[in-house]
Amino acid sequence: MSVIVHSARIVDGGRETPDGWVRWEAGRITHRGTGEGWRERSGDEVLVDARAAAGPDAVLTPGFIDLHGHGGGGHSYEDGPDAVRAARTLHLAHGTTRAVLSLATATLSDLADRLETIAKLTRTDPDILGSHLEGPFLAPSHRGAHAGDLLRAPDPESLEMLLAAGDGTVRQVTLAPELPGGLDAVRRIVDAGVVAAVGHTAADAALATAAFDAGASVLTHAFNAMPGLHHRSPGPVGAALADDRVVLEIIADGVHLHPDIVRIAASAAAGRVALVTDAMAAAGAADGSYRLGALDVEVAGGVAHVVGTDTIAGSTLTQDAALRVTVGAGVPLAVAVRALTETPARVLGREDLGTLEPGRLADAVLLTADLRVARVWLAGEPA
Repeated sequence: MSVIVHSARIVDGGRETPDGWVRWEAGRITHRGTGEGWRERSGDEVLVDARAAAGPDAVLTPGFIDLHGHGGGGHSYEDGPDAVRAARTLHLAHGTTRAVLSLATATLSDLADRLETIAKLTRTDPDILGSHLEGPFLAPSHRGAHAGDLLRAPDPESLEMLLAAGDGTVRQVTLAPELPGGLDAVRRIVDAGVVAAVGHTAADAALATAAFDAGASVLTHAFNAMPGLHHRSPGPVGAALADDRVVLEIIADGVHLHPDIVRIAASAAAGRVALVTDAMAAAGAADGSYRLGALDVEVAGGVAHVVGTDTIAGSTLTQDAALRVTVGAGVPLAVAVRALTETPARVLGREDLGTLEPGRLADAVLLTADLRVARVWLAGEPA
């Protein structure tokens, strides 16, 4: 099906294009332009007037990409194919056209089974990009909502077992580089074509920099589950902000980070922020009792905590809400959209995603002027 979306404010590639239009066919962008130029391309296409569909000053962006999330709609990515698809349906409705599925710390055998399930889903469900191991190679002192008794150092045998279970679909591994074998594990992960991320760590700036020199290129949910940014001890956050090779994950839900920190990070690491959800099953669902990995979680007022503690246990965030929070914090719209689209695509090495340029996959989100999702397309098809 050929589609032309016209009369939209197109936001991609770090810029805004007023009165823009995009045409796609067979799942890929074929043309784009401004003004009335779309009429020259129209024939038997489906025409979508953005103003009629989403109101005045409608915004068209590339599809959002989530590098880090655990579930939604009452379902966890750890609970099998049906649960994965149900959770993805929730996030797709909020503009997340593609996602990496994050797995919390569990036994090695459980993680291997879940990696195999996700690997199979990547072959049938194009919106699923692969898996993210957030554990078990985390620092006990900064474990957050991860079971402490299941944490372990990244010994070569365990790492190889998990990478093999993913069968080429593990996209990211978060680890604490100070653990025994940590820097060697970073090198092995990168050699396997997987993104190594520093997170849930007690590392200082020097050790974080050593991990980045070894090939790590992401800081997992920056500022959370790690030493803070101090003027005499910059820690992993300072090391990441100072290193142009590193992308910082930001959870812009108004809970994990103060809005001022979101704005500061977006400015200090221009083009190197990826807005992630870290969403658990309660995203888009009611408050109540849930599980995150091996831990019981209670959600009240949309905020998740490990039962009996004040430890935040993921979020109930969707990426459209992250966009609104980020823009509300004073970040320019084009910068915030890049953090949802082009930057995570770059992290994954997906040159076919992240913008609405010709040749890219036709993942697109049409938003109202107040950044509410009106329509979503995945590879050109309505979602």
